[in-house]
Amino acid sequence: MIGWWFHPNITGLEAEQLLLTRGVHGSFLARPSKSNPGDFTLSVRRDDEVTHIKIQNSGDYYDLYGGEKFATLAELVQYYTEQQDLLRERNGHVIELKYPLNCKDPTSERWYHGHLSGRDAEKLLMEKGKAGSFLVRESQSKPGDFVLSVLTNEEKHDNDRKTKVTHVMIRYQDVKYDVGGGERFDTLADLVDHYRKNPMVEKSGIVVHLKQPFNATRINAASIENRVRELNKVADNSEKPKQGFWEEFEVLQQQECKLLYPRKEGQKAENKSKNRYKNILPFDTTRVEIRESDANVLGSDYINANYIQSFHEEGDPSKVFIATQGCLQATVVDFWKMVYQENTRVIVMTTKEMERGRNKCVRYWPDLQATKDYGRILVKNVDERPAQDYILRKLEVTRVDRKEPVRYIWHYQYLTWPDHGVPNEPGGVLWFLEEVNRTQSTLPTAGPIVVHCSAGIGRTGTIIVIDILIDIINRQGLDCDIDVPKTIQWVRQQRSGMVQTEAQYKFIYMAVQQYIDTAQKRLEEEQRNKMKEREYSNIQYGHMTNSRSKSNMASSRSSSVLTNDDASSVYENINFKTPQASFSSNTRRAVAVWFCYWSPCRPSRSGPGDAGIAPTLAAAADLRWTVDRATQLLLWPLFCPKKCLFPERSL
Repeated sequence: MIGWWFHPNITGLEAEQLLLTRGVHGSFLARPSKSNPGDFTLSVRRDDEVTHIKIQNSGDYYDLYGGEKFATLAELVQYYTEQQDLLRERNGHVIELKYPLNCKDPTSERWYHGHLSGRDAEKLLMEKGKAGSFLVRESQSKPGDFVLSVLTNEEKHDNDRKTKVTHVMIRYQDVKYDVGGGERFDTLADLVDHYRKNPMVEKSGIVVHLKQPFNATRINAASIENRVRELNKVADNSEKPKQGFWEEFEVLQQQECKLLYPRKEGQKAENKSKNRYKNILPFDTTRVEIRESDANVLGSDYINANYIQSFHEEGDPSKVFIATQGCLQATVVDFWKMVYQENTRVIVMTTKEMERGRNKCVRYWPDLQATKDYGRILVKNVDERPAQDYILRKLEVTRVDRKEPVRYIWHYQYLTWPDHGVPNEPGGVLWFLEEVNRTQSTLPTAGPIVVHCSAGIGRTGTIIVIDILIDIINRQGLDCDIDVPKTIQWVRQQRSGMVQTEAQYKFIYMAVQQYIDTAQKRLEEEQRNKMKEREYSNIQYGHMTNSRSKSNMASSRSSSVLTNDDASSVYENINFKTPQASFSSNTRRAVAVWFCYWSPCRPSRSGPGDAGIAPTLAAAADLRWTVDRATQLLLWPLFCPKKCLFPERSL
């Protein structure tokens, strides 16, 4: 999937810094070429290095100086993102484009939709907008520019009105925004505000009114603080009485009717007594079935629980949860059957047994050092450790009817989540989740994490959605895209009603914001520590290894001494053969290598006067000599103070 990966105003060195500090292996971005205006560069992080690939814009198509041709830059990137094995070095190593490292949005306004195609914009506005609805998106045909898409009414001769979508190009030139003429603006928000007050007129005479924004829910994770600030704004008198979090959550609630899948098993007479709340039932398509059931007993395979799969990359295993209700006295045995069947090793409980005088969950574990029989499963509570916000129990589980090894299950009970509310701040929940995931990660063969509260949808849904979003950020980096409503919709497709209240909805945003803020501070501290280390390790003696000495590399690796990242000497492109050097050029190169290697003042890549430090034999072999250079080689002994046979090479 393509994201908002185009960075219009960065250099190669800045791209490397971004990818190395904020990306992960497989992160990539695209940027304009500095040496060839109109062309572009694709920069990809590969472990701890960055590879740069040139993209040609011929005026008719985009390509990698050969190979497949595409109408837009977006289509080119999408093609090589989806066809992971096609982008290779000359030695056959695959260059993976996995995670777009997204450019910070030019505005935090919710009408900005980023990388949305014209077709998708039209579909959104036609299906969900009304006359005057508008949004702003990136231009696909002209990277770096933007498009204002507006749903307008076109009046026909019979006084009938037909809606259509008008697209207005917004140019970004000299750090200013305009629509191809007229006034220029410092920000996109200023431009939109101006034309909301002063409607534009099409050539056909149709007036383009910007009446109400069509808001996006997708955000750049690193910019979540700005989005939270927007969602927290108090509505103006001229606007709706409620906006922000309430508005987004209400839209989400209205879409719930589209996610009503069959729940027939929970409605059966034999199963009704197993539901804590009669209307909170599992979808049949994702429900957990107890396989060890009695065929002669109706409903013996039923438990009010659903599998919840998180988002995952193609080819990677999906993280799976089981969302379930708090146990009833009649369902404790079924609960342990499910836990054992699924090989669950971690249980997350986000409620107390009793809250406000009401039973929220029957205790399904024994007291400390006690053992209890739950059907054919023996459970012993071998340890309890209280923490600031939770209790961790270690439970020993044994099947009495099977000769199987003892299993240990870690039971995390969160104690400070208030009934009908949310915690005052998300730090405790984030720490709790970190501990849960740390334990799960030490158990490679463990099954799904079981998560429950009382009904198994409110706090349970909130915990699972937070964990899914944090997992996306950990995999793709701080500049990835996240979409809170979309993630909630994803889990609601698997269990109805997940995330119950506006307060829980807002808490998800606050938790992710705090997580990102902490991660950013940690990254900044790591960078400061690295800089301190470099202060005393910036001089090296003898032969230094230069990454460009790898002659089988088709594109450059990152280097801290590059001054012109787009110069032809920095990198070549991938997958395409380069012309074979002539005999004379090879001869000159051989001579050059010999002299460069044995010269007492071998030239340095880091600049004039750094003799004897940087180049290696392989680096010298990489020099492409021209007639001018050959001439300099002959004349240099007349000028070199050390009578070196090699002129300084400028990079």
